[in-house]
Amino acid sequence: MCVLRVLCVLRVPDAPAGGPVERGVGHGCPPGPWHSGARAGGTRPPGGTTGRRAGRSGSAAAPLGGGPVTPIQRGTGGGGQGPVGPNRERGDTVDRALNRADRPSGAVSGRPGPRSARQRRGPEEARRGVENTGSAAVRLPQLRLDELLDEVQARLDAARGTRDRVHKLLEAVLSVGRGLELEQVLRGIIEAAVVLVDARYGALGVIGPDGRRLSQFLTVGLTDEEIAAIGPYPCGHGILGELIRRPEPLRLPEISEHPASYGFPPGHPPMSTFLGVPIRVRDHVFGNLYLTEKRGGADFEDEDEEVLATLAVAAGIAIENARLYEESTRRERWLRAGAEVTTALMSDRPRAEVTARITELAREITGSDLAVFSLPEAGDGALTVEAATGEGADGLRHLVLPLEGTLSGAAFTGARPVRGPAEEVPAGPGPALAVPVTSGDDVVHGVLLLVRAAGAGDFPEREAEPLLAFAGQTGLAMELAERRADTAQLALLEDRDRIARDLHDLAIQRLFATGMTLQSADRFIDHPEAAERVRRAVGDLDETIKIIRSTIFGLRSRETAPQHGLRTRAVRAVAEAGTALGFAPSLRMEGLLDTQVPREAADDAVAVLAEALANVARHAEAGTVDVAVVNEGGALVLTIVDDGNGIPPTATRRSGLRNLTERAERHGGTLTLTAPPTGGTHLEWRIPLTGGRCPTGHGTRDGGGAGAR
Repeated sequence: MCVLRVLCVLRVPDAPAGGPVERGVGHGCPPGPWHSGARAGGTRPPGGTTGRRAGRSGSAAAPLGGGPVTPIQRGTGGGGQGPVGPNRERGDTVDRALNRADRPSGAVSGRPGPRSARQRRGPEEARRGVENTGSAAVRLPQLRLDELLDEVQARLDAARGTRDRVHKLLEAVLSVGRGLELEQVLRGIIEAAVVLVDARYGALGVIGPDGRRLSQFLTVGLTDEEIAAIGPYPCGHGILGELIRRPEPLRLPEISEHPASYGFPPGHPPMSTFLGVPIRVRDHVFGNLYLTEKRGGADFEDEDEEVLATLAVAAGIAIENARLYEESTRRERWLRAGAEVTTALMSDRPRAEVTARITELAREITGSDLAVFSLPEAGDGALTVEAATGEGADGLRHLVLPLEGTLSGAAFTGARPVRGPAEEVPAGPGPALAVPVTSGDDVVHGVLLLVRAAGAGDFPEREAEPLLAFAGQTGLAMELAERRADTAQLALLEDRDRIARDLHDLAIQRLFATGMTLQSADRFIDHPEAAERVRRAVGDLDETIKIIRSTIFGLRSRETAPQHGLRTRAVRAVAEAGTALGFAPSLRMEGLLDTQVPREAADDAVAVLAEALANVARHAEAGTVDVAVVNEGGALVLTIVDDGNGIPPTATRRSGLRNLTERAERHGGTLTLTAPPTGGTHLEWRIPLTGGRCPTGHGTRDGGGAGAR
């Protein structure tokens, strides 16, 4: 509009009434101030009209006389005249310039003067003047016109730039709102912010649960080589921490000049300009968006800050949606995992297989690098690693963990989740979370330990809550499985008691009667060789009776033995070791193991048995393992013989063997480790049962003992 007005102004000085100006107005050119009636430098001829054709434009005739036209006459006299405004004022400015150009020397504005030769021209001369308008254009002041055109162009460019930026902002808002995966949404926010403010580098820091440090840091613009050269991601110090302490937009022309700045680490690319805004989710600061190095070397402007703040609002909504979707998905996965574990525990599947599945599910759902499941099976004051999956898991299986000084031990004794560094895993771990596996009566059945790599994010509360629910469901399923196993054990014991009664009342009595008959018939046999055979048969019957009585004693002792009975626990330890070995070891037990072995000695014996079998499974590569637990009448002897690789040169320095030795010395006993000539390893763990040192001899085997393969 302004451009058209200026073009019309250029035609005015040489255009007489009814000339091209009138035709321009009649064809839609907006009226300018020069149509107000009076011409510069002279009076209106009597009976003259305005430069516009009343019939074509519909405007009224201008007043007669040579006086100036008032604003009312100018602005409201004709239909087609616009209201007085900024554009009208600008037209008046140009009109005054035209008056000065046409006014003869010495003329005074507003006063009539002598008519110029140009005004005295006839129609023919006027037509020739219209054809040659260049001279009037030359007389116009060019400086003011250039300024007006520059201003018009600047406003058009600004409007076009604002429109493009709004379109980009809308596209960015729609883009970040489409994602459902939280990691994808966060990275999309950074990429959109970098494009909107034309920055070279962008980053987003997620504030951890403590509200003081960054738990996650994502970047855009840095190459993998630059990230490796910089080292670990920042935790929230310096300028990055300034937004954590004061969650308000921060714009800096030079990072190094801020009081909170203390430099960059080695290998970090140089950065000067900075713009950061907080991202809020439900009135809670989720993290901060950081932009540095505006392209072209310019500083970030107010408009950049406003655009980034608008994007941060949309980002908060997108993050909340992604978190809700992620939580619902994770909750569904935990429910499926709990149902799977419960079904496995109630279907009498091997416990080692079920615990391995528990660790695998927990590691996958939480995104951990290592998962460890420990059970209180190694006696009081320790835990045994039942299953482990992930990085470094092979060296942790069947490892005995003390309750003191370990994260798993703290969770077991306190019956509550514990966060912190896990001392029981290899060096260099990251955030760890230990969760007790409990049932409704606060009985701890085990501990589930989850570990992430160094530099990874911590376990937030929203991830710990479903994990606790899963651990509680697992603990309840384990308790139900144990009660079901106890019910089956009671049925087995009742069956054993029936067998024992039948053996005692029927088999032994018949054998005893047969032996008495043979003894009485001995005096009727005259042949010496026949008499000797009868006596040997009687002796065999006596041995058979002893074996049966020992079997009956073993069956009934299991029924009346306390929960810490050595026989039951030894059988269970050997059976569980069969999973790791790949075959079932042979087990032989002799003597009064449940009644004459104290509970403390039984606890250490079971721990030694479990750890020794675990060492065989990890290192020996054995094909057969023979286990013997014998009460030699004053000493408890535990023997383990395998046909594996033998004793490694570093066996004396292994922590496992040191633990076995300490357990023996605690009771005044010894540990002997030898390599038989045929190969393999022979381990003997011996402790006294009556106090003092163990007897050096092995003694004689009890004739009433029973062996079981």
